[in-house]
Amino acid sequence: MLQELGSALADGATGLYLCCVNRGVLDDALILAAETEQSVSRRLLESVTRAVSLLPDAPSCWPLGGYPGIAVWPMDMESLLVSTDDGDPPPAEQVLRQALQTSLWPVYGECEAGQRCPFCTSREQLSHPREQTGLLAMLRWYELGSGKRWSFRDLFSLFSYLLAGHRHETRETDLMPCAWAASLSVADEQAVRKAKPSPRTSSAIFELVAGQYHHALFHLWDREAGPSLLKDIKELGLQDNNTAMGLQWFLSFRRSPYLPTMIEGVLDSFSGVLDPALASPDTTVEVSRNTSYRLRDIDTRFSRSVAEGLEHVRKSRILTALEVELLRRLAELDTFLSRQDVRKKRPATATRVQRVVRDFSCRLVRRSIGARTMTVLDASVLREFQAVVEDKKDDSLFEVAREIELLLNKNQEFEVSLTTTFGQPLPPSNVQALLVVPRRHVQPANAAADGRPAAPLRFLEVGEGNSAQDVALTYDLFKAVKDIERGMSYASLPRSVLALLDTTGARLAGPIVRDANVLRRAEIRLGSGVTIEKRRLGFGMVGRSNRP
Repeated sequence: MLQELGSALADGATGLYLCCVNRGVLDDALILAAETEQSVSRRLLESVTRAVSLLPDAPSCWPLGGYPGIAVWPMDMESLLVSTDDGDPPPAEQVLRQALQTSLWPVYGECEAGQRCPFCTSREQLSHPREQTGLLAMLRWYELGSGKRWSFRDLFSLFSYLLAGHRHETRETDLMPCAWAASLSVADEQAVRKAKPSPRTSSAIFELVAGQYHHALFHLWDREAGPSLLKDIKELGLQDNNTAMGLQWFLSFRRSPYLPTMIEGVLDSFSGVLDPALASPDTTVEVSRNTSYRLRDIDTRFSRSVAEGLEHVRKSRILTALEVELLRRLAELDTFLSRQDVRKKRPATATRVQRVVRDFSCRLVRRSIGARTMTVLDASVLREFQAVVEDKKDDSLFEVAREIELLLNKNQEFEVSLTTTFGQPLPPSNVQALLVVPRRHVQPANAAADGRPAAPLRFLEVGEGNSAQDVALTYDLFKAVKDIERGMSYASLPRSVLALLDTTGARLAGPIVRDANVLRRAEIRLGSGVTIEKRRLGFGMVGRSNRP
């Protein structure tokens, strides 16, 4: 790359040099240019590195600042889930619509697996505006919550996985998706006829349900429940019950790798950030114009019995036929475990198995409803954060800035410890020495926009003058602001947020102690109660203070 840059920058060079390079290679080239003293290439690469950074004052990319004949564009900063400046649909939406084209699929219910095919069911569900919008919105929220971007490679892999599944067993890798579903459907028929339980036949209905797009997205179950569940099943003599053994085998299978390697990590992270099973119980879900549920009511009913929970949500018809069928079988197992003759000898064991069955059923229903209605973990906070990030007028950002200002300051003052360095714990209060200056203000930073892609993050400017610092408004910081508004204690904030606030305070402290304009109204408070104020020729003691 350095050789090519040297040729392109040489006097009299002609033609157009086009290069697509990732950030790692760019950094390596910059290091090599510095080590080999290639000053011309080094200055260019330094300018490129600054231009593609996330800093709010980064120079223009197109054209590159200081190089009118060169243009760069950071492709990993733009989201594939945001509409273009010309108003075209997001690229991710265009890819999904192509994958869902009716001409590329068999008529719903007419493939080898019929209406029990999870993939045709997913295509039929995602052809509805609510489900399609919900999926794309959740993908966008994951970007905002995790700080990561979906690439084209990730999206192609994800949509293929959601609509065609992933067969990790060697003997099934050659089967087409619908044919694989048909083979599972045949295996499940043996379980329905109460054949002897086996891993394939008993867990078939669970695998079919898990193949639907919303359960493929939120795929995490209690992987550690399998071994203990098997022990309890044996104690109760349920080895011949296909539903009980199917649940045990399904949970045990999840202990081994079962996801495509390329997207395994991102899917685990996605489920952890947005899992509808973890959404607030006080959330109300509107599944249709006339029907809505409180998640707390769903939880309560399933905690009493699977049958009661199923009856509560079944009337809305939001569950698929596969889900209703599985829940009906789990309800029968739950009812069987409630019988007195079953519980008489081992009531505690029966209760443990019931708890697993009811928790599994409730999670299944929460995820089925939540994925289609965008009722996910912290949905309201993610929606507000998206509005702040995409608000070009910065109205919402000003409100957030005021809240963060309250976190950084104590009343109308900003304190700097003079007895510790960054990362050290504060000494006892009686030996502390604090430099106290007027309140540091927080306001939206003026990010450069000309010749650059839209910034994936918003920045705040903390302080004024020489001591001003730019701080990225991350999702964790924004969520902390909202948690404080709801009454959370400052000490209960996540460590990452506390570390960010401490780092910001430390970055402000260095310039403040050298800023003559700020020190004019400063004072030093000692732990003994002595206060020292700024005077014309330095600091002077004014006496003891009654401040705590």
